[in-house]
Amino acid sequence: MLAMILAAEGLLAVGACFGAALAAIGAGLGIGKIGAAAMEAIARQPESAGDIRSNMIVIAALVEGVALFAVIVCILALFV
Repeated sequence: MLAMILAAEGLLAVGACFGAALAAIGAGLGIGKIGAAAMEAIARQPESAGDIRSNMIVIAALVEGVALFAVIVCILALFV
């Protein structure tokens, strides 16, 4: 019985770490795509670089916020 409880706690920890890793990887890919698309848009229309850059920063912050939320949820899964 005790072995099953310990195994379940171990699997919970592995799952939480796996979830946090997926959230970080997803955020990295998302911000990379945002940056690449913004640089391409600035190259096509240099006169609107300021607007594109400000929109890029807002969207990157939203992606990072979602990733941080996902990591926090995964960490909380360890302690609840």
